[in-house]
Amino acid sequence: MMDADNHTKKSELAQADRCGDQSCSCVAGSVVCLDDDKPRKNKVGLGFGGFLDSFWNAPDLKIVLVGLALLVISLFAERIGITQPWVMIVQLLILPLAGWTVFRDGFATLIKNQRFNMNTLMSVAAIGAVVLGETYEAIILLLLFTASEALEDYINDNAREILREFADLAPKTAIRLQPEGEIEVSVQALNPGDTIIVRPADRIPMDGVILRGSSSVNQAPITGESKLIEKTVGEEVLSGSINGQGVLQVEVTSYAQDNTIQRIINLVTEAQQNKAEQVKFIDRFAAIYTPIVFVIALLVVIIPVFVFNQPFWNVGSSYGWLHRSLSLLMIGCPCALVISTPITMISGLTRAAKAGVIFKGGVFLEGLSNAGAIAFDKTGTLTKGEPVVSQVKAVDCLSDGFCTRCDDLVAYTSALEVHSSHPLASSVIDEANRRGIASRYPPAEDLKVLEGKGQTGYVNGKLGTVGSLSLFLSEHQTPEELVSAVREAEEQGKSTMLVCDGEMVRGFLSVEDALRPGMEQVIRDVRSAGLHPVILTGDNPTVAEKVAKQVGIDEVHSALLPEEKLAWLTRLKAKYGNVVMAGDGINDSPALARADIGIAMGGAGNAQVLETADVVLLNDDLEKLPFAIRLSKFVNKLVRQNVIISLGVKALVAVFAVMGLTPLWVAVLADIGISLIVTLNGTRALRFEPQAQLSEA
Repeated sequence: MMDADNHTKKSELAQADRCGDQSCSCVAGSVVCLDDDKPRKNKVGLGFGGFLDSFWNAPDLKIVLVGLALLVISLFAERIGITQPWVMIVQLLILPLAGWTVFRDGFATLIKNQRFNMNTLMSVAAIGAVVLGETYEAIILLLLFTASEALEDYINDNAREILREFADLAPKTAIRLQPEGEIEVSVQALNPGDTIIVRPADRIPMDGVILRGSSSVNQAPITGESKLIEKTVGEEVLSGSINGQGVLQVEVTSYAQDNTIQRIINLVTEAQQNKAEQVKFIDRFAAIYTPIVFVIALLVVIIPVFVFNQPFWNVGSSYGWLHRSLSLLMIGCPCALVISTPITMISGLTRAAKAGVIFKGGVFLEGLSNAGAIAFDKTGTLTKGEPVVSQVKAVDCLSDGFCTRCDDLVAYTSALEVHSSHPLASSVIDEANRRGIASRYPPAEDLKVLEGKGQTGYVNGKLGTVGSLSLFLSEHQTPEELVSAVREAEEQGKSTMLVCDGEMVRGFLSVEDALRPGMEQVIRDVRSAGLHPVILTGDNPTVAEKVAKQVGIDEVHSALLPEEKLAWLTRLKAKYGNVVMAGDGINDSPALARADIGIAMGGAGNAQVLETADVVLLNDDLEKLPFAIRLSKFVNKLVRQNVIISLGVKALVAVFAVMGLTPLWVAVLADIGISLIVTLNGTRALRFEPQAQLSEA
């Protein structure tokens, strides 16, 4: 779980680990840095034209091309009378130029860190090819490897460009309304309380609250929500969303660095540092794999030559064991594995963010596909979290809930609930406002939350209590008639709260909360993905069972205190393995933290939600939950495919190399080809569409 202040970290991330070493060209568990000084592309996407551009702009390419040209010229040296030993010496002197970055990084790693990496293997193979008199193979080898480095840079640049799209969602300037008129200023110059003007069809530059005007706002770039949202005075708007046809005056509510879009950018970039277990394993694997390959290649030379008296050098058209050893070095490179897995994870994280789902790291993108059960909070998650008071019953009620005594009960209850964050509290306050009695009592003081039971506070100097029936049965003298009425309301699926003013029990209010639309389909999709759905709620059993029946959930645990929710999560883990907890991220933070993966919704407009959970659904519903599960399974399927392809093809070509059937350049081409295939396969996650079946992957 991320700390609450993590979103203030710099968005420019650390350099990529490279095969366990920063000098290697292979990207291991890499992160994507936003380099604002780098020229921007016109569009995002992989293509041959983009690759050529990346190739011609590769660092040190001129040195490499000069070295390769000199090597090509040296092939004709014998024709002008230079003998072979001298030709080989000249070619060995030229070789570091032709493979400038390879030799520089490979031997720097070997000397400074006493470690082998891909560049070390490639350098040894190039030297061996020249010694064997196969300089043309060394030329092809280095040319192909230079092209592969350009390919890696190109793919990483493409990932950076996708992240820059997020940075571009929020304008860099805004129109601030000042006494002397309107003035365009940098968003960095804006402070909370400033008023800005948002014109029709403009992107909203800052988070804020509408002071004047109304409009339809497109929040799809932030939340992935396809429909337009009607916004009017008093409602919040998010930076990066697109204004419709109305002119809006908006009061700024945060600094630029704390805007919703900036928090999202920070979370997505930081997520890339939070490696998945598969990436960590491959990092560890690569660190020991390369020296093992080097030792095996040495044994391939030593054992046949010195034990079985096989030829060291090439004989006629037959490759000697030195050549076979060098071919094995080339195909043994872990580059394809090391590149493909983090690229796949980064592609998945970026695709999710574009759809309004923020994974806090590859570990959670990976883990979601392995979950066996998912627990849902009820209020505000499966239901709208906007309950309304449907019944008021004072103990001395004179009519049907709208008498003066019932009005006084509502007013007193609203005084106790005015500072509460519980969804039921807002329904009481709304009811008091509707009746015009919200200010009859002063707000309660010295509030104390009774976790899972209710709340107490002092109203006019007396200790008042609002809470559940179980609380009142154990701590208050509650009239039997009132208890019967409460139980009858709960049997109808309503949530109830009883009220005491410190002297007597005043009565109760019942509240109903509507189900969120589409929850039945969400639960069907979750179940078809292989996750067992469960409801964990503090609400009464009747209400919980009613909601469970509506959405199609069979296992329900109700009337739970917060610590009892945690206990049930532990039991679910023991039975199903990894457990996901889905909630609103506010009232169920402990449960989200205890679960293997906590999913919170409504993060677009709530900084607390963004920092609470491991996975954040920016829109305020569970509509994107099936998408997140599908994407997680798809990404993990791509990782498995890449591992099988990489190891399978390498094993096959390695057999051919030991049998003496593989020229050096073919070994290099095979390695680069595998790297290209698995990398492009990994970037398929960027184009993932949710129409795929949940059970796929």
